Amino acid sequence: MIARLEGKVSFVGERYAVLDVGGVGYKISATIDTLRMLRKEKGVVALLTHLAVREDALDLYGFLHRPELELFEMLIGVSGIGPRSALQIMGLAGVETLKKAISSEDTSYLTKVSGIGRKTAEKIVLELKDKMGSQGGAHHGELKEESDAVEALKSLGYSQSEAREALKKVRTETVGTSGKIKEALKILGETR
Repeated sequence: MIARLEGKVSFVGERYAVLDVGGVGYKISATIDTLRMLRKEKGVVALLTHLAVREDALDLYGFLHRPELELFEMLIGVSGIGPRSALQIMGLAGVETLKKAISSEDTSYLTKVSGIGRKTAEKIVLELKDKMGSQGGAHHGELKEESDAVEALKSLGYSQSEAREALKKVRTETVGTSGKIKEALKILGETR
């Protein structure tokens, strides 16, 4: 099994990157955030990988950090969740936010991914809740605030990924949905 690759990024597309390792180009699927980071890399980069073996293909999935790989492997362990769906779920938010959503049984957070319905989200929560630790109810308010802020930014014409990226940059001491929206709008205004 291929667990890690180190090399130079030779191409970054919308869903995958090609990593040149000793003259061999490996096609590695990754989350939007990982691909964004790889676009900025000019030197050698190391990716932790998961090799998915199917009857007709060998697919590599790459991650910058071990917690991302671990969450990915937990998600694909849930029946009905394949590697592509797992990447889409991970593109929804950061690892810690997703863990909070799962441990607090916030299925509505997970259903925002295309192809993930209520029953699948409930299955994810049921199978992974105990593995996420006890992060429960205290974080439900934080998730609601973030979800509301994303919806507000989307209503102002920003894409979900732009909204989530801006909210990741909001200072942790910023309180309330309106405070987060204001700060995210400043961040979005600087990037345009």
